[in-house]
Amino acid sequence: MKYLVTGVKGQLGFDIVRELNSRGFNDVIGLDISDMDITDKEQVREVIKSHNPDVVFHCAAWTNVDKAEEMEEVVTNINVNGTSFIAEITKEINATLFYISTDYVFDGEKEGLYEIDDIPNPISVYGKTKYLGEEAAKINDKHFIVRISWVFGINGNNFIKTMLKLSETRNELNVVNDQIGSPTYTVDLASLLVDMSLTNKYGTYHANNDGFCTWADFARYIFKTNNKDVIVNGIPTSEYPTKSRRPLNSKLSKKSLIENGFKLLPTWQDAVDRYNLELKGEVI
Repeated sequence: MKYLVTGVKGQLGFDIVRELNSRGFNDVIGLDISDMDITDKEQVREVIKSHNPDVVFHCAAWTNVDKAEEMEEVVTNINVNGTSFIAEITKEINATLFYISTDYVFDGEKEGLYEIDDIPNPISVYGKTKYLGEEAAKINDKHFIVRISWVFGINGNNFIKTMLKLSETRNELNVVNDQIGSPTYTVDLASLLVDMSLTNKYGTYHANNDGFCTWADFARYIFKTNNKDVIVNGIPTSEYPTKSRRPLNSKLSKKSLIENGFKLLPTWQDAVDRYNLELKGEVI
């Protein structure tokens, strides 16, 4: 099996390459924008055809949610057009395509869990472009669309690193407590994605760590497990205005994982515990 990973310098792309290497897959190509600009159709064709992979993990994306509101054309070019180019060429060479999507394709107004066949209704530019990217990925019948949320990994910035940085100078923080979802540890997700790549169980999946929490719950657990004496005051989203609207309910159903025989990811608390060790340079 020959693998190609876009966005290799991001949190997930980095861990997918690491996971593949740890399993003994030696034919792995990791690409960043300096290696392939996904918005350049001819370059995408040339680079992917030259490597001729069996599987492409498409992790490259615009992910700055608030800034996306000011740069819709640029974000669309990356998240939609770039995905379309990759989907077209992977279909031509009969390669499997993994498209990494997000809970932001939903508006967050549903009560209960979002199923994979619930109709998306994004409420932000980021969410809209990621949903249109899903549709573009479907050009290739051999696709996995994997929705994730609240991502954290060693190779990039994330909520855990931000909280720990703030704890160095703050002993009290206000954190939103009416958005609920599931953190996703890229180490755990990478393992699942590689497992998926060894099957032909194509389709759409929700794949974040097990269990739900609010951002305030998440912050409290981070401080507790890192012995940080920081008081977390839960506040409503209305008191923490941002340029982009966030879904209040991001609870994603894992039914498709279960039905297709894939293992659920460990609890988000277990994931944070192991990530704490990784941040300290200890073996996970």
